Amino acid sequence: MAQPLKDMINATSVATLADGVAAAHGAFPRDRFVAGALAGLDGRELKARVGHVAQALHAALDLPFPQAAPILRAATAHSRLDMWSGWPATDYVAVQGVDHLDEAMSTLAVITPFATAEFAVRPYLDRDRDAALAIIRGWADSDDEHLRRLASEGTRPRLPWGARVRGLMSPGPTLPILERLRDDPSEYVRRSVANHVNDIAKDHPDTALALLRRWHTEGGTYTDRVVRHAARGLLRAGHPEALGLVGAAHGSGTVESLTVADTVATGDRIPFTVTVRAESPGPLLLKYAVRRDGSRRVFHLAERVAQAADDTFTLARSHSFRPITTRAEPPGPRDLDIIVNGEVRATAPFTLLP
Repeated sequence: MAQPLKDMINATSVATLADGVAAAHGAFPRDRFVAGALAGLDGRELKARVGHVAQALHAALDLPFPQAAPILRAATAHSRLDMWSGWPATDYVAVQGVDHLDEAMSTLAVITPFATAEFAVRPYLDRDRDAALAIIRGWADSDDEHLRRLASEGTRPRLPWGARVRGLMSPGPTLPILERLRDDPSEYVRRSVANHVNDIAKDHPDTALALLRRWHTEGGTYTDRVVRHAARGLLRAGHPEALGLVGAAHGSGTVESLTVADTVATGDRIPFTVTVRAESPGPLLLKYAVRRDGSRRVFHLAERVAQAADDTFTLARSHSFRPITTRAEPPGPRDLDIIVNGEVRATAPFTLLP
């Protein structure tokens, strides 16, 4: 079983941060910081651990932020910081530096190649969006891919785990950043751009589609891949224009046969086999949905390219009903839908048993 992420904030990560700060600032009470950071750590979840270590760092440094910030920047040269050892440092900046925008953003820019600072920029965007964005737009021109990626990731409207920033929920302010980075040479950066546009599409699909349509028309070395990844939510929803962007004809294709087991026990997988026939040459984007009263979830099935009308494709798959703590699956009747280029083309019933 994979190690829980919260356990990555541990004695080793605390010691790594402590070593860097101590090397940069001889007066830093390293042992006191480590003791304070580890006290009560085990009983906390991931983000609470990060905040706890950041608070211990604040107590140990015991300096005004303008004096503490250069120490944190220097610490990156003295210790091998990574996401887990550096995250509390970015959290420290997010909390303690809110009255010192320029100093705080300069510090996050130095730390982010070691521990990405997308969560830490959110308070500054919330407090003074325009001033923070002016700095962040400069990051989009950096030679460092981590800083360019931070420009896109830190300003995402729906950043996972990140605090919502009201001023980012309308897409206009971040579009110049995305324009600058849409064909970036770094896949790390491009994936963030695509995720950012996918966020926009959830609230402003017309804006996202207009942007992607123009990018698709203008082209670029990597643009097609960015457009496809950015449109994934719209493709999952079967949006006709999004399908057109990837060359798929909305509703084109039929299901010749679909077989599904009658029952599946909670914790098991239900197998199904489907044969799809193309109606014209071109891509077939295949999804499936599992439905019950009050719930419908869509999943990727496959993508195939038909060379001619009447090409057929047979796929054998299975769907897991392994219990997940964040989502309860009550037993009872279900329907399995097969979706071809945005349209449901076949449905079969089954029953989830306790």
